Amino acid sequence: MIHKKNRKKLPLLAAFLVSQFIPWFLSAIALFLSLWVIVPAPTMFLYPLAVGAPEISPWLVGINTIALLLNLLRRHQGKVYIILLICNLFALILSLLPLIQFPTANAAIATQMQAVLGENYLAAVPQADRAQLRPQPFILADAFRGIPLRKVRIDRAIGFANPDGVSLQLNVYRPMQIGKYPAIITLYGGAWQRGNPDYNEEFSRYIAAQGYCVVAIDYRHAPKYRFPAQLEDVQAALSYIKTHAGDWEIDLDRIALMGRSAGAHLAMLTAYDSSVLPVRAVVNYYGPNDLIRGYNDPPFPDAINVRAVLRAFLGGTPDELNELYRRASPINYIKPNLPPSLLVYAGRDHIVQPKFGRSLYQRLRATGDRAILLEIPWAEHAFDAVFNGPSNQLALYYTERFLAHALKSSDYQPIK
Repeated sequence: MIHKKNRKKLPLLAAFLVSQFIPWFLSAIALFLSLWVIVPAPTMFLYPLAVGAPEISPWLVGINTIALLLNLLRRHQGKVYIILLICNLFALILSLLPLIQFPTANAAIATQMQAVLGENYLAAVPQADRAQLRPQPFILADAFRGIPLRKVRIDRAIGFANPDGVSLQLNVYRPMQIGKYPAIITLYGGAWQRGNPDYNEEFSRYIAAQGYCVVAIDYRHAPKYRFPAQLEDVQAALSYIKTHAGDWEIDLDRIALMGRSAGAHLAMLTAYDSSVLPVRAVVNYYGPNDLIRGYNDPPFPDAINVRAVLRAFLGGTPDELNELYRRASPINYIKPNLPPSLLVYAGRDHIVQPKFGRSLYQRLRATGDRAILLEIPWAEHAFDAVFNGPSNQLALYYTERFLAHALKSSDYQPIK
């Protein structure tokens, strides 16, 4: 049996061990996560860490600060203690990097928006619609509690086509009030190989509540179905939307296409080449646009194996299928009088490198088309998977303004 005096000492011993363990544990976890703010992921297994770390940076700042204070309060001596404090400071600096870079990135996009769309580009947007826009590019409270989502009407799994026996479906998101709304047709990403219309539903719900009909559409996947099957499916979806616009309260004169990654690629091809519906605007989140160059200049590290993805999508290499690669590259369809484009690219993207976004932007501007490049220096591919992170808050702030200008301005003149 344990002596009574020893039993009294056990809680004290446990408290002592916990007090020693917690600062070390917090320091180790915070440093490990903070490193991914700057370290690229070498494999797809680790990719979520590289994507997520910058987006939870406000949390990491808090954890690193607590770990640093706990260690300072211990006031130990020796080299190990000094090294621990240095690691705490290093992790804190890493976690602060996205927030430190935020003001400069925000100022750059704000300047571009005014230069391309006009200094007071929201003036013709109804006041009721302007009042629903996010008040700031970054709201710290939302980084912790999440971006509020209002109730909307959702119709899921509506079949629109059945090519080769593959059931293709779409989701429709609408405001609660009956009306007639501009439409945003969204295409999900997933390397053309995976995904469904439920992807990025937080965005669909958020933007629908602001007075849009959001239609999230499906398409067939590679490698079983290769390009241009996906483009054919998009056109089939647009035809179906055109037929059912009245049922879904869609204003066919106010349509925007939006996609992420592979979906952005398909959105650009549709809007820049030929669309069943007139398109007023294109929103491209980190979409591949020059597939030959993308194949010949892959990222490093290449966690997704870009070349394998492109071979699965197109059926071979650029040397074997040069003309098909050219046909599948949106950058080859740029010409004057295209719909205005918002290009959103991540500065640390290791799937679609940001230089491809810059090249697309320069080509659009060279032909006199209206284009805005929103580059987020600290972000990785698919950053908006963390809907309330700093990157998506910045992108969302300007995306909703770009869409309001394109689809809700009373004096907006669409491209003829």
